[in-house]
Amino acid sequence: MVTPEFAQKLAAISTEINQPVCVYINRRGQVIRVGVGNALQTQIPPLELPRYGAKRLSGIRCISTKLQPEPPKESSLTAMVRQRLDALALITLTGTGKLKRGGGATGYVQDTYLAHLLPQSEIVAEQQYWSVSEAMNLDTLTNQDFLELVEGLEAEFEREFVAQQVGSDRDLVVLVGLQVDQIAEPEFEDRLHELVGLVNTAGGEVLETIRQKRSRPHPRTLIGEGKVQEIALRVQTLGANLVAFDRSLSPAQIRNLESQFGVRVVDRTEIILDIFAQRAQSRAGKLQVELAQLEYMLPRLVGRGLAMSRLGGGIGTRGPGETKLETERRSIQKRITRLQQEVTELQAQRSRMRKQRQKQDVPTVAIVGYTNAGKSTLINALTNSEVYVANQLFATLDPTTRRLSIPNADTGEPQNMLLTDTVGFIQQLPPALVDAFRATLEEVTEADALLHVVDLSHPSWENQIRSVMEILGEMPIVPGPILLVFNKLDQVGSDALNQAKEEFPLALFISASDRLGLETLRQNLSLLVDFAGVGE
Repeated sequence: MVTPEFAQKLAAISTEINQPVCVYINRRGQVIRVGVGNALQTQIPPLELPRYGAKRLSGIRCISTKLQPEPPKESSLTAMVRQRLDALALITLTGTGKLKRGGGATGYVQDTYLAHLLPQSEIVAEQQYWSVSEAMNLDTLTNQDFLELVEGLEAEFEREFVAQQVGSDRDLVVLVGLQVDQIAEPEFEDRLHELVGLVNTAGGEVLETIRQKRSRPHPRTLIGEGKVQEIALRVQTLGANLVAFDRSLSPAQIRNLESQFGVRVVDRTEIILDIFAQRAQSRAGKLQVELAQLEYMLPRLVGRGLAMSRLGGGIGTRGPGETKLETERRSIQKRITRLQQEVTELQAQRSRMRKQRQKQDVPTVAIVGYTNAGKSTLINALTNSEVYVANQLFATLDPTTRRLSIPNADTGEPQNMLLTDTVGFIQQLPPALVDAFRATLEEVTEADALLHVVDLSHPSWENQIRSVMEILGEMPIVPGPILLVFNKLDQVGSDALNQAKEEFPLALFISASDRLGLETLRQNLSLLVDFAGVGE
């Protein structure tokens, strides 16, 4: 762990300057860092630590001095966990002593303590991540078999984390939710549940969800300093490689949090963009996804790795880093301008196609609704199509149009109409997405009527209706008449059904997967387009 001579020299220096001193040593016995202060004040920044993974320790131990004869404080032990140190050896000082001729010392060291991490299965009390020895003399500490201790600990960590499938390719995510005073508890929990669904859809695995309630967000880190420390502990203990927040973060907040956690930090917008990038199939969808991602990335270039920014203002740090950053900015800005032109051309092309349909007096109905409400299942059931369907958020991204033939409400003659399946809506749709997907959302504004599909089996279906209507209200053109349709009737109880019927007496109730109520829906679709005045 440490030799007697090294411990005594360290104690002598600490006594002379009357300050605690920490020395960080790798497994080769090389001193890699020295700091004046306790283990918390001198800890290695997370981004500078080697990343051995959740089954391993960092390969670094800390030898720390303490002026008072007392065990290590919780702040120092917390720093040990955050850095995943092999061990923390604490040397308390007598305050007196003298150096021997030849470099030795005597009388400086009083008691010593040895602390190390505990595997997750050994945690008994909450926040108890470590083990601290009783007070021992210096000889007992120096005779500790350090390698045997570390190898035993890592074997325990490996058994625990292999059982949790830590070696998988999926991102291991800690979710963080901030509840401010104006947000009600049910709405807050619904947003967190939705974030879990977004992470799972993006291909991640949620290890834990951490909540905090504040009067307002912290300007630097969104959450409080104590909560930042708690999350940093959980990230290291659980072996997470990603922290996801339930709301948008500024570029500065992301940089501050990543420097504390030592892992990537993403917000809700970035998760949605990642899902959209996976789902986009058509050229139009890929264009709009790339545009949204670049607009999101542009203000966040600074601090994305040392290659994108300067290390400092001294000799050898000027020039190339800043040049690359500015070059990258210009390149992205040019690409954004080009993509915006292509999206504008796409709008014009779709506008021409809509005018052709309007000349033929073919009514169009856009199916809108919250994501995963069953819109694609419904269009498949009505038109016998094979639009992609999955129990995931944003399973369908690109708009799909299918022809539907139904009897006219007045004459009974066959009448053709076009049904368009649109991208699912979501609470607090990021403004960048609304702008980038304006060509897709134009299918909504140019439709003769809307079919609003609601998942009645969802516990927060009322909030979902409100979110969809808020987004529709922000459209530049007021949509036509709306027919409200409650889906997944086969999955709800009588209480939810009665409540929906009482609040929305004109709505329809169907089960698209079981094809219940579709005939009534067809009849109402004919009435809907007649009411919209198509062809008049």
